Amino acid sequence: MPIKASELILNPDGSVYHLNLRPEHIAHTIITVGDPDRVDKVTNYFDHVEFQTKKREFHTQTGTYKGKRISVISTGIGTDNIDIVLNELDALVNIDLEKREVKSELTSLDIIRIGTSGSIQKEIPINAFLISEYAVGFDSLLHFYESKHVQYEDISNALLKHTDWSEAKSKPYVVKCDEALMKKFYSDKTFKGFTATNVGFYGPQGRILRLSLEDNELNDKLANFDYEGMPITNMEMETAGIYGLSKLLGHKALSMNAIIANRATGEFTKDSKKVVDDLIIYCLEKLVQ
Repeated sequence: MPIKASELILNPDGSVYHLNLRPEHIAHTIITVGDPDRVDKVTNYFDHVEFQTKKREFHTQTGTYKGKRISVISTGIGTDNIDIVLNELDALVNIDLEKREVKSELTSLDIIRIGTSGSIQKEIPINAFLISEYAVGFDSLLHFYESKHVQYEDISNALLKHTDWSEAKSKPYVVKCDEALMKKFYSDKTFKGFTATNVGFYGPQGRILRLSLEDNELNDKLANFDYEGMPITNMEMETAGIYGLSKLLGHKALSMNAIIANRATGEFTKDSKKVVDDLIIYCLEKLVQ
C-alpha cells in the first residue's frame, strides 16, 4: 500500500520535504555536520561540487574528493533534527518516491558525523580526535521506535543505578557505532570513547548561568561511571540519535569528534578552526583509502 501523503511529505518538485533533495542529489557516502557553514569547509577540499541546496538549517552539497562521490549535509543541533535527516535520507534511497512504496532491494548508506565535542576525562586532551564507539542518548528519540534490539540495556541500567537517575527524565539508551567503519577510521591519531548525547547545551551538560540544576553532581557521576572498563568520555548532541536510527534503518554510522574543550580541566582549545579542519582532512583521507 502506498505511503500516505501526510506521512511522506514531498515538495512540488518531488524532493523530500525538509532536506529539499531528490534521490539523484545524494551519494551513498554521507558526511553530516551540525553547523551549516561547516559544509563549505568540507567541500572546499573537494575536486568539484556538482549539486548544492539549502532549506532552513539543512545545507547539502554533493561532489567528489579524489574521485569518490560524497554528500555533505548539515543537520543543525540536536537529535530532533537527526530524526528528520536520517528518515529523509533513508527515504531517498529506500523508498520509490513516485510510487510511495518501499523498494524491494534496500541500500545501506555510510554516514560519518564530523563534529565538535567536550571531553569529561582528563586523559582525553583538547585538540584530540575521538571516535564514539558507544553513545548514550539522554533524549527520548529512540524510545518512539521499536528499538530494544539495537540497545545495550545492561549498560543503560548500570548508568541509571550509578547516577540515581531521576524518573522525571527520559531513560537513557545506549547504542554502538558500525564496527567496520570504526576499524577503517581508527589509528594512532584517535581515541575510542563512550559519548554522552545530551538534550541541551547548558543545564543538560551541567552548565549554570542563571538556572539551578536538578542534579548538581550529574557531570561528576557521569565522569565517574565505568562499565567494564568503559568510562563515558565526552559530551555532544547528535551521536546517539545517528547511531540508533542508522542501526534501525540498516545504515552504517560513525561519529568523529574534535575535542575542543575539556570539562575536567577547564581548558578550551585556542584554535577550534584548526582542530576541526584537521579532523575534516583526516576523515576525507580515510574515506578514500
